[in-house]
Amino acid sequence: MLPLSRMPRPLAASIRGVFADIDDTITSDGRLGAAAYAAVEALAVAGLDVIPVTGRPAGWCDHIARMWPVTAVVGENGAFYFRYEHAARRMHQRFMQDAATRRAGRERLAALAGQILAQVPGTALASDQAYREADLAIDWCEDVPALDAAAVARIVEAFHAAGANAKVSSIHVNGWFGDYDKLGMTRIAARECLGVDLDLARERYVFVGDSPNDAPLFGFFPNAVGVANVRAFAGQLDAEPRYVTGAASGDGFRELAMHLLAARGAREPS
Repeated sequence: MLPLSRMPRPLAASIRGVFADIDDTITSDGRLGAAAYAAVEALAVAGLDVIPVTGRPAGWCDHIARMWPVTAVVGENGAFYFRYEHAARRMHQRFMQDAATRRAGRERLAALAGQILAQVPGTALASDQAYREADLAIDWCEDVPALDAAAVARIVEAFHAAGANAKVSSIHVNGWFGDYDKLGMTRIAARECLGVDLDLARERYVFVGDSPNDAPLFGFFPNAVGVANVRAFAGQLDAEPRYVTGAASGDGFRELAMHLLAARGAREPS
């Protein structure tokens, strides 16, 4: 991983938009700081599309799509994207699975949740589980004392044994039934919200993240960026970002925004 300062200025100036993880990428220690939020807004004001790509639930994503200065938001590790059309006061929701399939998946995941909580002491349902449409989030670090790598691995193994997908974030292990991930829905959101084929334009967009569930996007985007705390997952990433910021979490996101804005001659976030 190269320091972000090594991203060439002409390349930075050519970037059209930023796809960004939220937890420990835009946020810091579980909080959305003013500087990081201002960086999101400054990117949008400068004409860059900003699309968060997160493991957080549908309930949160409804709020983000409505209230944040973003083009759209991909949620639950690729289960959907939401886009709010302000002029028409209309929410667009695009799911990978139909309502009946999501409902059946939630029933299977509810049964699996009890098994995981019993098998791996110290785990808990994520506090945002009630607002989810398509996945099960097991808390290993957010509102419980942090579990070790072996415990996290047992959670992943339990999902896999049940035939579910599983991805590890900096706070949760998310599991779901269905053949999709963050990258698949990011492609769809780019096509339907931006009119962009990312397979042809991936060099004109940046993804920024921090943890193993971001690896598909790190591998896809040739100019992907990790905030500094991505180094905590060294050896656990199937693909690494090309660049890494000097600062961690929200400060790292702001560092990326400043780098892109400076290259464009645009106003940096205050």
